Amino acid sequence: MPELPEVETVRRGLQPVLEGATIDRVEARRPDLRFPFPEKFAQRLTGKTITALGRRAKYLTMDLEGGPMLICHLGMSGSFRIETADGSDMPGIFRHDRSKSSNHDHVVFHVVSPAGARSRVIFNDPRRFGFMLFAEGLPDVHPMLAGLGVEPTGNTLDGALLASLMKGRRSPLKAALLDQRLIAGLGNIYVSEALWRAGLSPLREAGTIARPGKKAQAQSEHLAQAIRSVISDAIAAGGSSLRDYMQTDGSLGYFQHAFAVYDREGEACSKPGCGGHIERVVQSGRSTFYCRTCQR
Repeated sequence: MPELPEVETVRRGLQPVLEGATIDRVEARRPDLRFPFPEKFAQRLTGKTITALGRRAKYLTMDLEGGPMLICHLGMSGSFRIETADGSDMPGIFRHDRSKSSNHDHVVFHVVSPAGARSRVIFNDPRRFGFMLFAEGLPDVHPMLAGLGVEPTGNTLDGALLASLMKGRRSPLKAALLDQRLIAGLGNIYVSEALWRAGLSPLREAGTIARPGKKAQAQSEHLAQAIRSVISDAIAAGGSSLRDYMQTDGSLGYFQHAFAVYDREGEACSKPGCGGHIERVVQSGRSTFYCRTCQR
């Protein structure tokens, strides 16, 4: 599934067209995706002005004037595309084909900008594993958002906070980092990359970076910095285009070309002076890639 950088890239692609725009009408071309659409879905959106387009973990959020909030998830194959009034796609680089079959165009937002420009924002999802739900009242109490941990962006996630989250945990470090109740939005790819940058094994106990002493303190700080930097670098690169993921303009994210360990089993480790090779192990049903030589 798309991870945090991919969802943030989609948010930034939609933002110029959707924020401040008014929803003129909505076409819901089927009754459900992963879940049924909320009752009177199109009617409740029609005429609303979109005041903000946000992201929480791997969810897109759309704040509507007077409420409610719309929560969107891309699922495994969901993508948005933007069409201008003449029906042409907005241009992009690294362009490649994607599904445009009307059979998979499940939701179409017809929007009007404050200047009067009309656009269509189309949600296409061949596998129909995405969803759109309303959050009534406080968003943080919605079942999809309640209990999510700290965001791994900005400076909020530092060494001290990371150590406090890992303290006393005997699960593997990678498994703890994937726990959405601790850190929201981290996924398999970027956890593997961050652990390589920090020189920490995904197999070690999570609590080892929270022990007393300067060594553990340095490890937790280094890992926090690695998480923030790998997420930042991936967002700047437009995410990683694996299988179905793509940006709203059809562009191909290219962070996968900078992977140090993910999907590089058997290749030489690129860390200067290491001399090791990338290995693959399975943890909780997911592939983990790491270098046992430089990741301890």
